[in-house]
Formats: sequence, C-alpha cells, structure tokens
Amino acid sequence: MKTPRTKLSRVPQRGSYDQATIHAILDEALIGHVAWVTPDGRPAVIPTLIARDGDDLLIHGSSASRTLRALKAGIEACVEVTHVDGLVLARSAFHHSMNYRSAILYGTLEPVEDVARALEIFTEKLVPGRWEHVRWPNRKELKATAVLRLPIAEGSAKIRTGAPVDDDEDYALDTWAGVVPLRIEPQAPAPDPLLKEGIDLPEHVRALTA
Repeated sequence: MKTPRTKLSRVPQRGSYDQATIHAILDEALIGHVAWVTPDGRPAVIPTLIARDGDDLLIHGSSASRTLRALKAGIEACVEVTHVDGLVLARSAFHHSMNYRSAILYGTLEPVEDVARALEIFTEKLVPGRWEHVRWPNRKELKATAVLRLPIAEGSAKIRTGAPVDDDEDYALDTWAGVVPLRIEPQAPAPDPLLKEGIDLPEHVRALTA
C-alpha cells in the first residue's frame, strides 16, 4: 500500500497503510470522491456511491457517462473518503481541528462484467437485507449501467483522535477546550406517499434505526 505518492509527510504518525484499517474506513463510507485529469488536461472530481468487494472498490453509473467511459479507457484516478468524528476546539484559533478518519486510493479502474452482482453489493451496502425484497434489474437496466473496480492496492489512511493539542503557555488560558463529537445516524423512516395500503415497515429497514 505504501508508495512514494501515498507516503505521508505531514503528521505521519496519524497515517496507516494497514489494509484492515483502510477497508474499515471504506466500508463505513457511502460516498467517495473520484478525481482524475480529463484527456484535455482539466481536473475533475465527482461524488459517487462506493462499495467494497473484497480487495476491490466499486463505483457505478450510466453506461453513457463520459466520466465512466474515460475511467474505463485507463485514465488514472484517485478516490478519497472522509468521516468527520468530532470538532476539536482548542484554546487557540490556530490549533482548532477535527477528529477524522480518511482514506485515499490511487490506481486505474477496470470494468466489472457481472453488473447484476455489483448492483446487489451496492444495494446491500445501503441497507443490508434489501436485495431480497426488491425487483431485480432487468436486461435493459443492466445494459444502461456501467460498473468499474479499483484494486485496493495503493493507498493510505489518516486518522486523528483525541483532545486538542495546545501550546504549553495556552493551557493556563480561561478558555473552554475539548471535543464536540459528531455522527450520522438514521432517523424514523418516512413512507412513500404512493405506498400501497397494508405494507408494513420491513424488518431490514426497521433495523436501521434500532
């Protein structure tokens, strides 16, 4: 995982090249940012749903997407995800920060042939157990969908945890300091206004807010 472009130079003690650590950060993330340089030299980045399949990271979109067609052609890409776990409030403005977990991957994406299986992985990533309760994609929908995979082979994680770190002389200031934790959590499900009568909330959706 460690290469010249993944080697951390700024606060390297927060870095990790451990595959299990990177997998865990990717697994918790719903959105990843995919960056690349277009053939005419323009930088570009898109947010997209991601899902891990073993040692590969999957992204998907329309078969007609210029982005996916460019990536499929072999343009190198960088994928980034970040979880913000807390606001770190220091005694000085300079040392304010955030507690976070982030991962960055580099490489070339390759097409995935089994689109149906990939869509199952994406669906189960959103809501475990959902795939068995929905209509599966038909031939037309599968043809309209492109899925690419990025081998999780070159990348790094960076993590900050804990309290603020102030200059020694600032600890005597009469200023509150500490961490405000942040988290994303599901709220009560809101049924579709067009939902047929008599359809109860399924257990796999109920489990999200349990």
